[in-house]
Amino acid sequence: MQSETKSRVDQLTTPAGHAVAVLRFEGDIASTSKDAVLGTYQSLPKSTTKLILLDFTKVDYINSSGIALIIQLLIEASNSEQKVYAFGLSAHFTKVFTMVGITKYAELFANEQAALAAL
Repeated sequence: MQSETKSRVDQLTTPAGHAVAVLRFEGDIASTSKDAVLGTYQSLPKSTTKLILLDFTKVDYINSSGIALIIQLLIEASNSEQKVYAFGLSAHFTKVFTMVGITKYAELFANEQAALAAL
């Protein structure tokens, strides 16, 4: 049985002084996660949110429908000229994201500190 997807947004500043919105996901990401994934992303102000970090450290499972939602988020962000980065994926999902081409649209990092340092 899949666990409910929860999400929240934190506003951080990179060491270089750039504002970044961190979308923190928790639980499983599946077709029922549309509001938590896309709804949370779409609530961000497009004009001022240019850097986005996706935090997967508390995500247990992502199925193919969940990956499709993440791809949809990345397409919308690209169309809005936003840069998206991700961290906290297990080795398995890092491999899956690479195989399906997500890494063309979002650079992956091992942890939040590495991601923030690179921005």
